[in-house]
Amino acid sequence: MNSAGQIVSISPGAGITGGEFVIECESFDTSNPTVCGVWVDNARAPIVAMGSKRVVAVVPELKRSGSVEVKLECSGEHSEPVQFIVGKKLAEDLHPVTNPAFDPDDHSLFVTRSGSRGERLPVSIFRIDAAGEVSEYSGDITNPTTIAFDGSGQMFVSSRLDGTIYRVTAFREAQPFARNLGIATGVAFASNGTMYVGDRTGTIYQVNSIGEEKTWAEMEPSVSAYHLAFGPDDALYVTGPTVSSFDSVYRVDRNGKVETFYKGLGRPQGLAFDESGNLYVAASCKGRRGVVRITPDGADAELVVAGMNLVGLAFGPTGEMAVASIEAVYSIPMGIQGTLL
Repeated sequence: MNSAGQIVSISPGAGITGGEFVIECESFDTSNPTVCGVWVDNARAPIVAMGSKRVVAVVPELKRSGSVEVKLECSGEHSEPVQFIVGKKLAEDLHPVTNPAFDPDDHSLFVTRSGSRGERLPVSIFRIDAAGEVSEYSGDITNPTTIAFDGSGQMFVSSRLDGTIYRVTAFREAQPFARNLGIATGVAFASNGTMYVGDRTGTIYQVNSIGEEKTWAEMEPSVSAYHLAFGPDDALYVTGPTVSSFDSVYRVDRNGKVETFYKGLGRPQGLAFDESGNLYVAASCKGRRGVVRITPDGADAELVVAGMNLVGLAFGPTGEMAVASIEAVYSIPMGIQGTLL
């Protein structure tokens, strides 16, 4: 019998460098751990925990991305490989604090280097084109937080420093659009084009087409940000990490009534929907970190991407998932179509 045993399953089935994944296996001989190992593609993966039926390992730094093979090793013998999806790093030395955003016109990806509070950086917004080329885009906004596009393709950016939403023109000029929004973080547009802005101190504002704001909903303050996304039901879904390790995703109906949609996530942050109504959240679930998928009814949740220090995600036009950590952004070929909301 092969001492490396057999891999039964890998969970989650995708990840980025540094993310922890679990291998369920059979007959893996771990009596001498010094001769045991996990291989992802051609790289040895660091092992967190190991047993004959279960191994927890870390996605190593790889030279390639996409579908790769995972194998167990014992005394030079290897198990039959199982496929695993590894994300490609698009850019680093960044500082996103929520979702990246795809431009609906040319499908380029925008991401921020937000910096510490009050820190003025020469470049604070970067553009990554469809070919993966990274370019400097703007440095006009201090502490840019959320980037969002309206139905016409117009870019808006929130600043958590001055509580302002900026409209960024085609000439890359940042013009104030709405002011006095507290510590403005999340931005989302309803299907009718109305803008909603999350002030992490406890308010969701509704902003009209000329930048006039009014209080729409009140929530528990967040220690970092409010992250917003509209669902297929045209309700607003909100996350706002607190000091609790058992946080919630909230649903706010058209009248501003707040209810709990799903409870039990650790530090939930950026979120996005797919076409089937599943909600994806950068969070921890049952002690495991990455991107969590929640069913449309809010009944079940599972980790689908392994990753550490994730703050947001967005779905691209060809089914890829862009995932942002606190210092980099990755592309993962998940084959998932996101919504346009």
